[in-house]
Amino acid sequence: MFDWIQQIADWLVYDVLNLDKGQHLAEALNFFIYDSSKILILLFVVIFFMGIVNSYFPIDKVKNYLSRNKLYGLEYLIASLFGVVTPFCSCSSVPLFIGFVRGGIPLGVTFSFLITSPLVNEVAIGLFVGLFGIKTTIIYVISGVLLGTISGIILQKLKLEHLLTPWVKEVLANAQRDQDIFQIENQTLRQRLPVIWAEVVKILKGVIPYVIIGIAVGGLMHGYIPEGFFEKYMSKDNLFAVPMATILAVPMYSNASGILPIVQVLVAKGIPIGTAIAFMMGVVGLSLPEAMLLKKVMTMKLITVFFGVVILCIITSGYLFNIIL
Repeated sequence: MFDWIQQIADWLVYDVLNLDKGQHLAEALNFFIYDSSKILILLFVVIFFMGIVNSYFPIDKVKNYLSRNKLYGLEYLIASLFGVVTPFCSCSSVPLFIGFVRGGIPLGVTFSFLITSPLVNEVAIGLFVGLFGIKTTIIYVISGVLLGTISGIILQKLKLEHLLTPWVKEVLANAQRDQDIFQIENQTLRQRLPVIWAEVVKILKGVIPYVIIGIAVGGLMHGYIPEGFFEKYMSKDNLFAVPMATILAVPMYSNASGILPIVQVLVAKGIPIGTAIAFMMGVVGLSLPEAMLLKKVMTMKLITVFFGVVILCIITSGYLFNIIL
Protein backbone atom coordinates (compact mmCIF):
# COMPACT_ATOMS: atom_id res chain seq x y z
CA MET A 1 0.00 0.00 0.00
CA PHE A 2 2.86 2.37 0.77
CA ASP A 3 5.34 1.21 -1.89
CA TRP A 4 5.04 4.57 -3.63
CA ILE A 5 6.34 6.30 -0.50
CA GLN A 6 9.30 3.92 -0.37
CA GLN A 7 10.06 4.69 -4.01
CA ILE A 8 10.03 8.44 -3.26
CA ALA A 9 12.31 7.90 -0.23
CA ASP A 10 14.72 5.83 -2.33
CA TRP A 11 14.75 8.48 -5.08
CA LEU A 12 15.43 11.32 -2.64
CA VAL A 13 18.18 9.51 -0.73
CA TYR A 14 19.96 7.58 -3.46
CA ASP A 15 19.38 9.75 -6.55
CA VAL A 16 18.85 13.32 -5.37
CA LEU A 17 21.26 13.22 -2.42
CA ASN A 18 23.48 10.64 -4.15
CA LEU A 19 24.10 8.60 -0.99
CA ASP A 20 25.24 4.99 -1.25
CA LYS A 21 23.03 2.10 -0.20
CA GLY A 22 24.24 0.50 3.02
CA GLN A 23 25.76 3.75 4.25
CA HIS A 24 24.69 4.55 7.83
CA LEU A 25 23.41 8.04 7.01
CA ALA A 26 21.58 6.80 3.92
CA GLU A 27 19.79 4.04 5.84
CA ALA A 28 18.83 6.39 8.67
CA LEU A 29 17.55 9.09 6.30
CA ASN A 30 15.64 6.62 4.14
CA PHE A 31 13.93 5.21 7.23
CA PHE A 32 13.02 8.72 8.42
CA ILE A 33 11.53 9.89 5.10
CA TYR A 34 9.54 6.69 4.53
CA ASP A 35 8.18 6.26 8.06
CA SER A 36 7.39 9.93 8.72
CA SER A 37 5.43 10.23 5.45
CA LYS A 38 3.55 6.97 5.96
CA ILE A 39 2.71 7.61 9.60
CA LEU A 40 1.55 11.21 9.07
CA ILE A 41 -0.84 10.07 6.32
CA LEU A 42 -2.21 7.31 8.55
CA LEU A 43 -2.57 9.68 11.50
CA PHE A 44 -4.55 12.20 9.47
CA VAL A 45 -6.98 9.57 8.14
CA VAL A 46 -7.50 7.79 11.47
CA ILE A 47 -7.77 10.96 13.59
CA PHE A 48 -10.31 12.49 11.18
CA PHE A 49 -12.42 9.31 11.23
CA MET A 50 -12.28 9.08 15.03
CA GLY A 51 -13.14 12.78 15.24
CA ILE A 52 -16.45 11.93 13.59
CA VAL A 53 -16.96 9.09 16.08
CA ASN A 54 -16.14 11.34 19.04
CA SER A 55 -18.59 13.99 17.84
CA TYR A 56 -21.44 11.49 18.22
CA PHE A 57 -20.16 10.02 21.49
CA PRO A 58 -19.21 13.01 23.65
CA ILE A 59 -17.49 12.55 26.97
CA ASP A 60 -20.32 13.88 29.17
CA LYS A 61 -22.79 11.34 27.83
CA VAL A 62 -20.54 8.38 28.63
CA LYS A 63 -19.64 9.79 32.04
CA ASN A 64 -23.29 10.32 32.98
CA TYR A 65 -24.34 6.95 31.64
CA LEU A 66 -21.65 5.06 33.54
CA SER A 67 -22.45 6.89 36.77
CA ARG A 68 -26.20 6.19 36.62
CA ASN A 69 -26.48 2.60 35.39
CA LYS A 70 -25.76 -0.83 36.79
CA LEU A 71 -24.04 -2.79 34.05
CA TYR A 72 -23.02 -5.92 35.98
CA GLY A 73 -19.30 -5.58 35.32
CA LEU A 74 -19.56 -4.39 31.71
CA GLU A 75 -18.84 -0.82 32.83
CA TYR A 76 -15.13 -1.70 33.06
CA LEU A 77 -15.11 -2.88 29.45
CA ILE A 78 -17.13 0.18 28.34
CA ALA A 79 -14.70 2.52 30.11
CA SER A 80 -11.76 0.76 28.42
CA LEU A 81 -13.44 0.99 25.01
CA PHE A 82 -14.11 4.67 25.66
CA GLY A 83 -10.40 5.05 26.35
CA VAL A 84 -9.74 3.67 22.86
CA VAL A 85 -11.64 6.54 21.17
CA THR A 86 -10.04 9.31 23.24
CA PRO A 87 -6.66 10.54 21.95
CA PHE A 88 -5.00 11.26 25.30
CA CYS A 89 -1.55 10.54 26.67
CA SER A 90 -1.25 9.39 30.30
CA CYS A 91 -0.91 12.94 31.65
CA SER A 92 -3.72 14.51 29.63
CA SER A 93 -6.03 11.64 30.70
CA VAL A 94 -5.71 12.66 34.34
CA PRO A 95 -8.03 15.73 34.22
CA LEU A 96 -10.73 13.58 32.62
CA PHE A 97 -10.06 10.91 35.24
CA ILE A 98 -10.73 13.56 37.91
CA GLY A 99 -13.97 14.43 36.13
CA PHE A 100 -15.02 10.77 36.21
CA VAL A 101 -14.35 10.59 39.94
CA ARG A 102 -16.30 13.80 40.52
CA GLY A 103 -19.16 12.37 38.47
CA GLY A 104 -19.55 9.48 40.91
CA ILE A 105 -18.16 6.75 38.65
CA PRO A 106 -16.62 3.85 40.65
CA LEU A 107 -12.87 4.11 41.12
CA GLY A 108 -12.10 0.85 39.33
CA VAL A 109 -14.06 1.99 36.26
CA THR A 110 -12.13 5.27 36.13
CA PHE A 111 -8.91 3.28 36.35
CA SER A 112 -10.00 1.19 33.35
CA PHE A 113 -10.32 4.39 31.33
CA LEU A 114 -7.08 5.89 32.66
CA ILE A 115 -5.09 2.78 31.73
CA THR A 116 -6.51 2.19 28.25
CA SER A 117 -6.70 5.79 27.02
CA PRO A 118 -2.97 6.42 26.50
CA LEU A 119 -2.25 2.84 25.40
CA VAL A 120 -4.88 2.33 22.70
CA ASN A 121 -6.29 5.26 20.75
CA GLU A 122 -6.64 6.34 17.14
CA VAL A 123 -3.05 7.60 17.10
CA ALA A 124 -1.63 4.34 18.45
CA ILE A 125 -3.82 2.27 16.12
CA GLY A 126 -2.80 4.29 13.07
CA LEU A 127 0.85 3.92 13.95
CA PHE A 128 0.54 0.21 14.69
CA VAL A 129 -1.13 -0.55 11.36
CA GLY A 130 1.65 1.22 9.50
CA LEU A 131 4.49 -0.25 11.53
CA PHE A 132 3.41 -3.80 12.39
CA GLY A 133 0.42 -4.69 10.20
CA ILE A 134 -3.24 -5.53 10.82
CA LYS A 135 -2.77 -8.80 12.73
CA THR A 136 -0.43 -7.36 15.35
CA THR A 137 -2.61 -4.25 15.64
CA ILE A 138 -5.74 -6.29 16.37
CA ILE A 139 -3.92 -8.34 19.02
CA TYR A 140 -2.50 -5.16 20.55
CA VAL A 141 -5.90 -3.42 20.69
CA ILE A 142 -7.56 -6.45 22.29
CA SER A 143 -4.75 -6.84 24.82
CA GLY A 144 -4.83 -3.11 25.67
CA VAL A 145 -8.59 -3.16 26.27
CA LEU A 146 -8.30 -6.33 28.37
CA LEU A 147 -5.41 -4.79 30.30
CA GLY A 148 -7.56 -1.80 31.24
CA THR A 149 -10.63 -3.93 31.98
CA ILE A 150 -8.86 -6.52 34.16
CA SER A 151 -6.74 -3.92 35.98
CA GLY A 152 -9.87 -1.87 36.73
CA ILE A 153 -11.69 -4.89 38.13
CA ILE A 154 -8.70 -5.83 40.31
CA LEU A 155 -8.32 -2.28 41.62
CA GLN A 156 -12.06 -2.07 42.37
CA LYS A 157 -11.96 -5.37 44.28
CA LEU A 158 -9.19 -3.96 46.47
CA LYS A 159 -11.63 -1.26 47.71
CA LEU A 160 -9.15 1.61 47.58
CA GLU A 161 -11.57 4.53 47.87
CA HIS A 162 -10.26 5.35 51.35
CA LEU A 163 -6.88 6.10 49.75
CA LEU A 164 -8.25 9.02 47.72
CA THR A 165 -7.08 12.44 48.86
CA PRO A 166 -9.21 14.59 51.23
CA TRP A 167 -9.83 16.97 48.29
CA VAL A 168 -11.59 14.23 46.32
CA LYS A 169 -13.61 13.09 49.33
CA GLU A 170 -14.82 16.65 49.86
CA VAL A 171 -15.75 16.98 46.20
CA LEU A 172 -17.66 13.69 46.28
CA ALA A 173 -19.50 14.69 49.45
CA ASN A 174 -20.77 17.90 47.85
CA ALA A 175 -21.25 16.68 44.28
CA GLN A 176 -24.66 16.97 42.64
CA ARG A 177 -25.32 14.79 39.69
CA ASP A 178 -26.74 16.21 36.52
CA GLN A 179 -30.46 15.62 35.95
CA ASP A 180 -30.22 14.63 32.29
CA ILE A 181 -28.46 11.45 31.20
CA PHE A 182 -28.22 12.56 27.63
CA GLN A 183 -28.48 15.91 25.88
CA ILE A 184 -30.05 15.56 22.48
CA GLU A 185 -27.92 16.96 19.66
CA ASN A 186 -29.53 17.39 16.24
CA GLN A 187 -26.54 18.71 14.33
CA THR A 188 -25.84 17.17 10.95
CA LEU A 189 -22.42 15.84 10.02
CA ARG A 190 -21.85 18.90 7.82
CA GLN A 191 -22.55 21.15 10.82
CA ARG A 192 -20.14 19.15 12.95
CA LEU A 193 -17.29 19.17 10.40
CA PRO A 194 -15.78 22.58 11.38
CA VAL A 195 -15.46 21.44 15.00
CA ILE A 196 -14.17 18.03 13.93
CA TRP A 197 -11.59 19.63 11.64
CA ALA A 198 -10.45 22.02 14.39
CA GLU A 199 -9.98 19.04 16.72
CA VAL A 200 -8.03 17.13 14.04
CA VAL A 201 -5.70 20.09 13.56
CA LYS A 202 -5.29 20.46 17.33
CA ILE A 203 -4.42 16.78 17.81
CA LEU A 204 -2.03 16.73 14.85
CA LYS A 205 -0.22 19.81 16.15
CA GLY A 206 0.16 18.07 19.48
CA VAL A 207 1.42 14.72 18.18
CA ILE A 208 3.49 15.67 15.11
CA PRO A 209 6.52 16.81 17.17
CA TYR A 210 6.49 13.48 19.02
CA VAL A 211 6.17 11.60 15.72
CA ILE A 212 9.10 13.46 14.14
CA ILE A 213 11.35 13.08 17.20
CA GLY A 214 10.42 9.43 17.64
CA ILE A 215 11.04 8.59 14.00
CA ALA A 216 14.31 10.55 14.01
CA VAL A 217 15.53 8.53 17.01
CA GLY A 218 14.30 5.36 15.33
CA GLY A 219 16.10 6.32 12.13
CA LEU A 220 19.39 6.83 13.96
CA MET A 221 18.98 3.48 15.69
CA HIS A 222 18.04 1.82 12.41
CA GLY A 223 21.05 3.22 10.58
CA TYR A 224 23.77 3.10 13.22
CA ILE A 225 23.04 0.32 15.74
CA PRO A 226 24.27 -3.07 14.52
CA GLU A 227 22.01 -6.10 14.23
CA GLY A 228 21.89 -8.22 17.38
CA PHE A 229 22.94 -5.42 19.73
CA PHE A 230 19.70 -5.49 21.72
CA GLU A 231 19.05 -9.19 21.24
CA LYS A 232 22.06 -9.95 23.40
CA TYR A 233 20.34 -8.46 26.46
CA MET A 234 16.61 -8.83 25.73
CA SER A 235 16.31 -12.03 23.74
CA LYS A 236 13.36 -14.38 24.01
CA ASP A 237 15.58 -16.76 25.97
CA ASN A 238 16.08 -14.19 28.73
CA LEU A 239 13.28 -14.95 31.20
CA PHE A 240 13.59 -11.53 32.85
CA ALA A 241 13.66 -9.44 29.66
CA VAL A 242 9.96 -8.49 29.81
CA PRO A 243 9.86 -7.32 33.45
CA MET A 244 13.22 -5.58 32.97
CA ALA A 245 11.91 -3.67 29.93
CA THR A 246 8.66 -2.73 31.73
CA ILE A 247 10.29 -1.46 34.92
CA LEU A 248 12.97 0.48 33.03
CA ALA A 249 10.21 2.20 31.04
CA VAL A 250 8.36 3.66 34.03
CA PRO A 251 10.76 6.60 34.72
CA MET A 252 10.45 7.65 31.06
CA TYR A 253 7.63 9.61 29.47
CA SER A 254 6.31 9.80 25.93
CA ASN A 255 3.09 9.17 24.05
CA ALA A 256 2.38 6.50 21.45
CA SER A 257 3.44 8.80 18.63
CA GLY A 258 6.93 9.22 20.02
CA ILE A 259 7.68 5.72 21.23
CA LEU A 260 6.19 3.44 18.54
CA PRO A 261 8.77 4.25 15.83
CA ILE A 262 11.46 3.39 18.38
CA VAL A 263 9.66 0.13 19.22
CA GLN A 264 9.65 -0.75 15.51
CA VAL A 265 13.43 -0.38 15.38
CA LEU A 266 13.90 -2.39 18.59
CA VAL A 267 11.92 -5.23 17.01
CA ALA A 268 13.98 -4.94 13.82
CA LYS A 269 17.15 -5.14 15.92
CA GLY A 270 16.14 -8.44 17.47
CA ILE A 271 14.03 -7.70 20.55
CA PRO A 272 10.93 -9.94 20.70
CA ILE A 273 7.79 -7.94 19.94
CA GLY A 274 6.21 -8.75 23.32
CA THR A 275 9.23 -7.38 25.17
CA ALA A 276 9.28 -4.26 22.99
CA ILE A 277 5.54 -3.66 23.44
CA ALA A 278 5.84 -4.16 27.22
CA PHE A 279 8.49 -1.43 27.15
CA MET A 280 6.15 0.80 25.11
CA MET A 281 3.22 0.19 27.45
CA GLY A 282 5.38 1.11 30.43
CA VAL A 283 6.52 4.36 28.78
CA VAL A 284 3.07 5.37 27.51
CA GLY A 285 0.80 4.05 30.24
CA LEU A 286 2.87 4.83 33.34
CA SER A 287 5.18 7.77 33.94
CA LEU A 288 6.53 9.98 36.71
CA PRO A 289 4.73 13.09 35.34
CA GLU A 290 1.47 11.12 35.50
CA ALA A 291 2.22 10.13 39.11
CA MET A 292 2.77 13.80 40.00
CA LEU A 293 -0.60 14.76 38.49
CA LEU A 294 -2.36 11.88 40.22
CA LYS A 295 -1.20 13.16 43.60
CA LYS A 296 -4.09 15.64 43.36
CA VAL A 297 -6.57 12.78 43.68
CA MET A 298 -4.60 9.86 45.14
CA THR A 299 -2.35 9.25 48.09
CA MET A 300 1.11 7.85 47.36
CA LYS A 301 -0.03 4.45 48.63
CA LEU A 302 -2.86 4.36 46.07
CA ILE A 303 -0.52 5.49 43.27
CA THR A 304 1.91 2.71 44.24
CA VAL A 305 -0.85 0.08 44.20
CA PHE A 306 -2.14 1.41 40.86
CA PHE A 307 1.30 1.32 39.25
CA GLY A 308 2.02 -2.12 40.72
CA VAL A 309 -1.17 -3.71 39.34
CA VAL A 310 -0.66 -2.17 35.90
CA ILE A 311 3.02 -3.20 35.76
CA LEU A 312 2.01 -6.78 36.61
CA CYS A 313 -0.62 -6.78 33.84
CA ILE A 314 1.82 -5.27 31.32
CA ILE A 315 4.43 -7.93 32.10
CA THR A 316 1.79 -10.63 31.62
CA SER A 317 0.80 -9.06 28.28
CA GLY A 318 4.43 -8.97 27.18
CA TYR A 319 4.91 -12.68 27.83
CA LEU A 320 1.65 -13.49 26.00
CA PHE A 321 2.71 -11.39 23.00
CA ASN A 322 6.00 -13.28 22.83
CA ILE A 323 4.12 -16.58 22.83
CA ILE A 324 1.47 -15.58 20.26
CA LEU A 325 3.64 -13.63 17.79
